Amino acid sequence: MEKTNTSVRTEATKTSSIIKFIIPSLIGIILFMLPIKLDGEITIPIAILAKWVQTEFLSIIPVAMLVIITIAFLGTVITKIWAPNFITSSPFWNNLFNLSPAWFSIRILAVIFAYMTFFQWGPEAIWSENTGGLLLGEDQLLSVLFAVFLFAGLLLPLLLNFGLLEFFGALLIKIMRPLFKLPGRSAIDATASWLGDGTIGVLLTSKQYEGGYYTKKEAAIIGTTFSIVSITFSLVVISTVDLAHMFVPFYLTVTFAGFIAAIIMPRIPPLSRKPETYVNGKETANANEEIPKGYTPLKWGYSEALKQADRNKSFKGFFVEGGKNILDMWIGVAPVVMAIGTVTLMLAEFTPIFKWIGLPFIPLLELMQVPEAAAASETMLIGFADMFLPSLIGSGIESEMTRFIIAALSVSQLIYMSEVGGLLLGSKIPIKFLDLVIIFIERTLITLPIIVLVAHFLF
Repeated sequence: MEKTNTSVRTEATKTSSIIKFIIPSLIGIILFMLPIKLDGEITIPIAILAKWVQTEFLSIIPVAMLVIITIAFLGTVITKIWAPNFITSSPFWNNLFNLSPAWFSIRILAVIFAYMTFFQWGPEAIWSENTGGLLLGEDQLLSVLFAVFLFAGLLLPLLLNFGLLEFFGALLIKIMRPLFKLPGRSAIDATASWLGDGTIGVLLTSKQYEGGYYTKKEAAIIGTTFSIVSITFSLVVISTVDLAHMFVPFYLTVTFAGFIAAIIMPRIPPLSRKPETYVNGKETANANEEIPKGYTPLKWGYSEALKQADRNKSFKGFFVEGGKNILDMWIGVAPVVMAIGTVTLMLAEFTPIFKWIGLPFIPLLELMQVPEAAAASETMLIGFADMFLPSLIGSGIESEMTRFIIAALSVSQLIYMSEVGGLLLGSKIPIKFLDLVIIFIERTLITLPIIVLVAHFLF
């Protein structure tokens, strides 16, 4: 009888683990990865929720972001001057507010820019609709990030904590590791970015790195290679250059160019030189990628997924972690986007610096027989400020082929300071500003010839 009772308890425990793995993971897949056509656009449920918040609280969100940037600044000032015990003794709050002088300077700059932009004080160059106003305003970037982080941060544990990454990690290790030098679980990051938004990918990657699942090198590769612009925004870009009818070949071109870049980038500096150590200097991962003898990848992934699912004991823990995710991204990222984004956009708007650094591309574009090479050269590097700028500037070019190349390149370059670049710098992912500059230029040089070659076939 005792053996029978033990067997029943074991079976019940296993059933409970299976349910805890399947139901939250399935909900996570639906929310973050299920493509839905809404009002003629392809999107995902989490983006629909974020858009609803943006629409319903249109005028309130910029005020909320101003408050968040102010809290980030004041919290750092209080920590630096008084070092209260409730902050310094908590790893979470200490990480948010106990910053180095360089990061503190960014928060000072951010709070100055935020108030000048919100109240339109001081020089218009700072708060105009093409600089600070492009970041802090109704339905602008920081409003988008507020809404995305609210839902993505809260619900991200559905993807992270219930075995989905362990399951796919075992299945995909033989693909991701040889091609991209990445663990199999990183495929979830890539998919969430591709179907949803690069901001979700950065958030996912940062949390996995902090959890000890990615090395510094792996986190840097994923953050700069797979934080892909969403399908929806890609459609906006190609529509801006009046080529919406070519969306399918355009997106296939971007995907192909991005795939080639994803193979090459991890094998060249600066990514190839990032340390193979984990967070806090650890040299081993919190997840074992080796598939033991006697297991198939499917069986091993399933076994590890059930173990991970079983570690989750309460709803309270789920919401506490989700809440921390939200605060981490709001307080950690918003000031970086405001400060660095505004400075970069001011350089793009009011100085000829991007035009000057685009000059070397004229002979290269002429060599590749790209029409209107001089006009196109001005768009080659301005995307570092904001991914939308090349398409706006290039929309007046007569050649359809050149407009196609500009649009495809702007999406393939991936790193732009008004969003993904700022997010990466504000996250825990070990990436420096100079790294982003070099990676942006490398991605440009790798993807441009591929895009031009495809364009010659299409036009």
